[in-house]
Amino acid sequence: MDRSALPVQVVIDCADPAALAEFWAGALAPRGYAVPAPPGGFADWPSFLAAQGLPEERFNDASALEAEGQPRLFFQRVPEPKEGKNRLHLDLLGGGGPSVPMEEQRRRVAAEVERLEGLGAVRGEEHAEMGVHWVTMRDPEGNEFCV
Repeated sequence: MDRSALPVQVVIDCADPAALAEFWAGALAPRGYAVPAPPGGFADWPSFLAAQGLPEERFNDASALEAEGQPRLFFQRVPEPKEGKNRLHLDLLGGGGPSVPMEEQRRRVAAEVERLEGLGAVRGEEHAEMGVHWVTMRDPEGNEFCV
């Protein structure tokens, strides 16, 4: 096996994998992310899971998003609620970085923040440092991320 071809998956603990995957599918749709089709030609995920013998009450134990050439995002149900600050978070790089004029970064970030608020994200603090403008946000389960 060519070890350089091994994929990367980022795992996010949550209370409701389907709902959080739906939020992040909308948030990351411009970057090509979507819930993958079920394997084996099944019409939908419930049909696939039932065929695997998984009880219906466990159908929402996990969900995932994929995009060509990008790390897979895997959402798994955990019993404990989120507490404290994330040790890992996603940056959506909405402003374009230090090569983009600051006012243009602000405009781009503001537009992306507004779009994400429409999907259920909560706006946090605004920052500008080392030529980069960004806003911290929280997804519907309170996980921090930056735009």
